[in-house]
Amino acid sequence: MENLSTILEKLNIPSNDTAETRLDKYYHMVVEKNKVMNLTAITEEHEFLIKHFADSLSVYSAVPLFKEKLSSGKCTLIDVGTGAGFPGIPLKIMFPEIKVTLLDSLQKRVNFLNEVIAELGLEGITAIHNRAEDGARDPKLRDGFDLVVSRAVASLPVLSEYCLPYVKPGGLLIAYKSGDIKEELEGASHALKVLGGKLCDSPIFMLPDSDISRSFVVVKKSKPTPKAYPRKAGAIKKEPL
Repeated sequence: MENLSTILEKLNIPSNDTAETRLDKYYHMVVEKNKVMNLTAITEEHEFLIKHFADSLSVYSAVPLFKEKLSSGKCTLIDVGTGAGFPGIPLKIMFPEIKVTLLDSLQKRVNFLNEVIAELGLEGITAIHNRAEDGARDPKLRDGFDLVVSRAVASLPVLSEYCLPYVKPGGLLIAYKSGDIKEELEGASHALKVLGGKLCDSPIFMLPDSDISRSFVVVKKSKPTPKAYPRKAGAIKKEPL
């Protein structure tokens, strides 16, 4: 993809030809599959580069605690509600040492993700078909990850109930948000306390070669999430904590 190397450089992300070739191939696979199933409304190359690739990878530059987790050695990450694989697949491509799990509720998308994993020759990455609230009750997944990331569109109290059960005590939930999130943060304080999380940081980052700002909410898991959570999806959305 044109300007890919430049964007990675601006994000301070070490790159190589293999990683860039994989990102390019991934882009073309998404665009081709998008002709027969709805994966993304963004298909133009430069827009895709900024709004999907740069956005997915911006956590490396914007969130020091993310980089700290990477440097600690073996790191496990789950992308909840991954969709077409964002941010999980770009993160896996650029930081292959991370063990990645992609979670999505639609089998067709999971099938596509498995095609991408096989075609790109990625190792240490798994795609799972499950609803977020159900996966969080699976003993193999609950309290199992150093990093939980999500670009899912949901209010922070709702997203926290879906995602915090996956985080190991001492691990991080990093939610990709947009716009002014001050009011949302204030409204999530009770939910975070109940679920065992503590707000660490909420940086705002300008995506390179654009006027687009990305907000992050960084929550540290300070204690195990009570067994009563997550509730059923209907209750989570109807009566947010």
